[in-house]
Amino acid sequence: MSKRAVVLLSGGLDSTTCLALAKQQGFEPVCLAISYGQRHSVELQRARAVATAMGVTDFRVVSLSLREIGGSALTADIDVPKDREESAMAGSIPSTYVPARNSVFLSLALGLAEVVGSTDLFIGVNAVDYSGYPDCRPEFIRAFESMAQLATKAGVEGARFTIHAPLSGMTKADIIRAGVAAGVDYSLTHSCYDPVGDLACGRCDSCRLRKKGFADARVDDPTRYVR
Repeated sequence: MSKRAVVLLSGGLDSTTCLALAKQQGFEPVCLAISYGQRHSVELQRARAVATAMGVTDFRVVSLSLREIGGSALTADIDVPKDREESAMAGSIPSTYVPARNSVFLSLALGLAEVVGSTDLFIGVNAVDYSGYPDCRPEFIRAFESMAQLATKAGVEGARFTIHAPLSGMTKADIIRAGVAAGVDYSLTHSCYDPVGDLACGRCDSCRLRKKGFADARVDDPTRYVR
């Protein structure tokens, strides 16, 4: 019988690859998507499509609004940066950083893990191809893992939680190659921060990094971009 793991699934390229790798490692995934008031809410439809295509039988959506907090181009009326070079992306933490997002998401995933009897959580964070987000760093993942032991009934009773971040240290091209090898259909995924309907803008940081990743991996990019 497969061991269960809670996988945070946004419907993006990274989290979809993370799901594929969890399955490849023999885990039975319980997928958790978060509707947090993000401007690119089309990703939730993609998350469900990805889960269905990959045979996930337990897919859950938690709704909460981070718009009341704001402070991000994804949750407030702040322009999404466009047409930036990679050097500019790496220069500082971008306005698309959502304050405490991964702390909140992992906390919800941790709660779900306790309920379904799992001690394994997967998150598709990556700290190589820019990002700049402090909550994508390995130090954050390890710190949260330590906190999980102290903050849960299961941890206090001796369970050992593991936060898997299999994409950490991989380039976007590496991630795409790994996903292709695991059978990921990237046409189902969505990465754009500022889509027009279900079309990707092609100009935001996320779109530009996605495009470069496919080019570097020498894999055809199936993304539908605004012309």
